[in-house]
Amino acid sequence: MKKIVLLFVLFISITTFGQKQCDYSSNVTDSLGTYKSTKEYVVQERIFGGNQTSIFFSLINADGIPSLSVQIIQKSKGFVTANCFDKDSKVYFQLANGKIITLIGVDQDTCGDSFRIDEENSRIMTGYFLFMKESFEELKSAPITLMRIKYATGTVDYPMKSKLLSETDKNTYEPENYFIYYLKCIE
Repeated sequence: MKKIVLLFVLFISITTFGQKQCDYSSNVTDSLGTYKSTKEYVVQERIFGGNQTSIFFSLINADGIPSLSVQIIQKSKGFVTANCFDKDSKVYFQLANGKIITLIGVDQDTCGDSFRIDEENSRIMTGYFLFMKESFEELKSAPITLMRIKYATGTVDYPMKSKLLSETDKNTYEPENYFIYYLKCIE
């Protein structure tokens, strides 16, 4: 009997703690349609030599069309190099199972907004990318090992970590499992 109770408690704890909650920054339904957007999630953070680059993901469902918002924030005491999104921009994900998933950029031409605060140059750029219908199940079933972003100005690879302790907000993130945990939030 003790073994059955122990197994039951173990099963409940695994199912309770193994699932991530859907936290929305917007969840609106009105006469114009529906719009859901998850809170931003840090998937990449690089701080080196006075330069900082952070990449945030947010999942969006606008009237049944799922997309990924990619926000890149760069800070530096020196010049901040601009990587721009255009109509040909794409995001590629290499999964642990060897498959490569492509997200297509929404027709956009942006290099972001540049500004200066406290002797520091900053640039914020946001791009939106559409999922292919067949990619949903693949993204929900395998971790991401590498992200490649094709900018208008070139291509940059970003290795994905299993655990990321953000130096900025001191929270722990799991970038390689982002879609496994949160893609269900916009289905």
